[in-house]
Amino acid sequence: MIPGQPPKAITRHRDGRIHAYLVDPAALGPLEPAAVFRPRAGDEVEESVVRPDLERVVYTTRNAVVCLTRSGDPVWTSAFAPHSDVRHGHRPGCSLSLDGRTVWVYRPDVMARRGVADQWVVHDADSGEVLARTELETVGHGGLHHVHPADGSVYLDIGEGQDGSVILRGVTDADGAPRFVTYPWPDRCLIDLAPGGQQFMTVDHEQGDVAFHDHPGGEVLFTLPVDAFGYDPDDTFLEWSGGYLTPDTAVVTLGGEREDEEEWFRHHLVDVRTGVPCGEIDLGVSNPYEGVPLGDGSWLTEGPDGHPVRRSRPTHGRS
Repeated sequence: MIPGQPPKAITRHRDGRIHAYLVDPAALGPLEPAAVFRPRAGDEVEESVVRPDLERVVYTTRNAVVCLTRSGDPVWTSAFAPHSDVRHGHRPGCSLSLDGRTVWVYRPDVMARRGVADQWVVHDADSGEVLARTELETVGHGGLHHVHPADGSVYLDIGEGQDGSVILRGVTDADGAPRFVTYPWPDRCLIDLAPGGQQFMTVDHEQGDVAFHDHPGGEVLFTLPVDAFGYDPDDTFLEWSGGYLTPDTAVVTLGGEREDEEEWFRHHLVDVRTGVPCGEIDLGVSNPYEGVPLGDGSWLTEGPDGHPVRRSRPTHGRS
């Protein structure tokens, strides 16, 4: 594991509350909530992010982004206008910048029947003021943010259902003004950024291969199709899951269906220095999307009580 890293703050939604956890790099096992936030009455939380000091939470609903203190007092709210009564098919997402100064919000406004274009909006984290806004050429259902661990740029992967997936990157220039870049692929899903930020991992939307790209340009370093892992591409596919187990090793998830229609999945390792598969790993999960690699040799799963559990391979089993 990588020593000296500060605890990472994550959130989970349970029983109408936002539970915040600190992932301590020195501790394994079940995580206990370090703070619990109560959303506003009537709010159905879609996505949330908490400050590392656990004093504020930001969350999205279908019609707003909200910032609250730990005691539940409102700090700021930004409503999505006009109000949408569409209940399904659109999931606004949010992320906090690396320095904690801005909140990045993806609005799937087309599916919400709110406007003619989706939006990516940057808010001041303290006041909620809109610092930047860009209209996107997407019709997304939802978007996942990934914050670069070194330069603070923000990646956004927008899922457009059967139409594919679009990857964008937001950069704050020297003058403080955000700039938005769209990568030239309509059919790749962003899975994870490397712990050091030097590269990132994508999976083909049609699930035929996994690729590793240079940051920030996106040039392909190498690609591995299904048969590179010893499987028949006619009945096996890449799941849109996995990520970087360590700076040099990635987890790739393959799955399929047996003759009796029972679904299966397995996790394989890839040496990202050489581009070569290097064996399997058992994450101890019940579905292909439960395990979340953390980049330091450990990963998160879900415990029977709904709280995250941090796991790691035994020392003697590591490559």
